[in-house]
Amino acid sequence: MKTSYIFKNLKAFAFLVALSAFVSSCTEKIDIKLDEGYTRLIVEGTITTDTTAHTISLSHTTSYYYSEPAPGVTGATVTLSDGEAEITLAETEPGIYQTPADYYGIPGRTYRLNIILDSPISGEDTYTASSYMFPGVKLDSIKAAYHDDWGEEGFYELQCYVLDPPSTDFYQFKTYKNGVLITDTLSKVLITDDRFYNGNYTNGIGIGFLDQSKPKEKVATNDRLSVQTSRITEEYFNFVTELQIQSGYQTPLFSGPPANIKGNISNGAVGFFAAYPVSYAHTLVSEN
Repeated sequence: MKTSYIFKNLKAFAFLVALSAFVSSCTEKIDIKLDEGYTRLIVEGTITTDTTAHTISLSHTTSYYYSEPAPGVTGATVTLSDGEAEITLAETEPGIYQTPADYYGIPGRTYRLNIILDSPISGEDTYTASSYMFPGVKLDSIKAAYHDDWGEEGFYELQCYVLDPPSTDFYQFKTYKNGVLITDTLSKVLITDDRFYNGNYTNGIGIGFLDQSKPKEKVATNDRLSVQTSRITEEYFNFVTELQIQSGYQTPLFSGPPANIKGNISNGAVGFFAAYPVSYAHTLVSEN
């Protein structure tokens, strides 16, 4: 009995030593040398069926320790073609290039973006991208359903009603409250494929959520809630999915290493140029 007792305590002691070494190794300071010499162009921009000044943003990557917004790339020649006509975008502020205010995309056309820089970035001065604009899908209607058992103060769920085409499709949904965009970054938009309702009537699938514990999303009676629906390419769907995974919470010990998100800009640039149709549906909030 005595020998067994000592043996068990030795095992416990050995375990504590091993655990202490593991914790110590996890908190050891490690100096990592970061390669800050390789700069790349960042491209962000979309063309939709809305009639408006569409924006292409050009900036470049910076040092890991650079705390300011990425500097805009000025003096570039930015052109846009839809296979029928080509326009040159105007630089309205540093790094911001815009179409005329009466410009709109036409479904069924492929939009091609061409960028020629005034000064090369990492040896490259010409970049291109293209995106096909699918025919749009318009929701029959949306409904706001309140769930008081979701979260601290409840959620409003925006539910959609529409007959989905029998093709394989990918969608993006953006939420507005009284004309103000709530999902104002790509990390917040809702994207989905149609594998669970392909070719069927959706009959109330959730496509937007407003957390009533957040002041910006707080809903009152007679508020106007809107959803922008976009039929997007699979390539753009994959880009947004990867971005949301990378920007969301990850468990350090079990997540894979961060990786560059695959865009559609040539010559090593990062970002994405997208073209998609948009439609809108609205509903007024009634009392709970």
